Amino acid sequence: MSKRPLRHSLSTLAAGVIGNVMEWYDFALFGYFAPIIAGHFFPSGDVLTSLLQTYGVFAAGFVMRPLGAVLFGYIGDRLGRSKALFLSVIMMGAPTFLLGLLPTYDRVGLWAPALLIVIRLVQGLSVGGEFSSSVTYMVETAPPGRRGLSGSWANFGSLSGTLLGSGTAAAMATLLPAAALHAWGWRVPFLLGILLAAFALYMRRNLPDTRIFTEHARDHLDDNPLREALTRNRKQTVLAVLFASGYGVFFYIPLVYLPTYANTVSGVDLAEALRINALATALMLPLIPLAGLVSDRWVRRKHLLMVAFAVMALAAWPVFAALAGGAAGALLGGQILFAVLIALPVGTAPAMFAEMFPTEDRLTGYSLAFNIGLGLVGGTAPMIATWLIARTGTPLAPGYYLAGLSLLSVVALSLMQDRSREPLL
Repeated sequence: MSKRPLRHSLSTLAAGVIGNVMEWYDFALFGYFAPIIAGHFFPSGDVLTSLLQTYGVFAAGFVMRPLGAVLFGYIGDRLGRSKALFLSVIMMGAPTFLLGLLPTYDRVGLWAPALLIVIRLVQGLSVGGEFSSSVTYMVETAPPGRRGLSGSWANFGSLSGTLLGSGTAAAMATLLPAAALHAWGWRVPFLLGILLAAFALYMRRNLPDTRIFTEHARDHLDDNPLREALTRNRKQTVLAVLFASGYGVFFYIPLVYLPTYANTVSGVDLAEALRINALATALMLPLIPLAGLVSDRWVRRKHLLMVAFAVMALAAWPVFAALAGGAAGALLGGQILFAVLIALPVGTAPAMFAEMFPTEDRLTGYSLAFNIGLGLVGGTAPMIATWLIARTGTPLAPGYYLAGLSLLSVVALSLMQDRSREPLL
């Protein structure tokens, strides 16, 4: 039976959102349980060294994202958006479940970290295609004047997954004694991820392709979308990479790394840090579609993004200084401030990325730029932040790093063309 062009509907949004929920549920769990995972898979007499090795594995998954961008970009641009969406769910869900079953170093020695690395590499390959595929799908099926709002739902799914991951981690840390949490409790949330994977596969099993892709695909079957992104659309790709680099650090330092920072540097109880992080993430959720809507109706996406990154550059150092100094309420205040700022690009940037590239290589160009910037630079941010503290001896180093990369995004945005009010290319 042939597939009909898809109308933008609740099922369209749900199919796009659920994969991002699953993806970021897993990555949030890994980030939040990093101190426990470090002890099981990289035992060391030095806590900072063990944690640094664990964040190295976290970053290894992101190294695979550009390869995933090329693979899923080709599939999505030449074989169909829906095929890319279905495959990415399979390659994310199975490793999440398997991570919860992995033997630890005290049982199998070096095989434990080796298997952990393999799992993160497979997941990284999948992540390279999941987010950009879902954004492209939802933006291409969006009603007129609603691309920002439609694209924002992908990140609504991402943050919902992050919230679900952090909430589950916080619940386990609160309900279980510390010994049980470290022994086996950390595994439970990873095993439960199989339920999200099953639901995602169900939602995406019969997705039709978008009308704009169907109309363009027949004329570009022999073109190489990667070559197009690196030649004809090279300027867009370079600027998107630079912007995504700051965007990645902007996201991962406050939302993934900050609870660990508060625990290891400021001495905040891990369970408390996770609860505050979950609260800030919950605050972001309603702000994400609101930011997308604002960028559709009142403020062009480029201008809204430049304001957010400029303010983050100014706020980063004072927040980390307050945390390092042990100021009362510093973690709560800092997390809430960061959450409000992060909501602006999280709700606005997805549509802007998709609007930068033409239909025939949109998914490849978007995926490549997004995953090099947000994957390689953003994904390594927790590891680099930890390394900077160890190298410089100053707990304020992550704040300087966050401020510098935020300024990089401001520069890249100033050179971009804003197409938030024009038809898709």
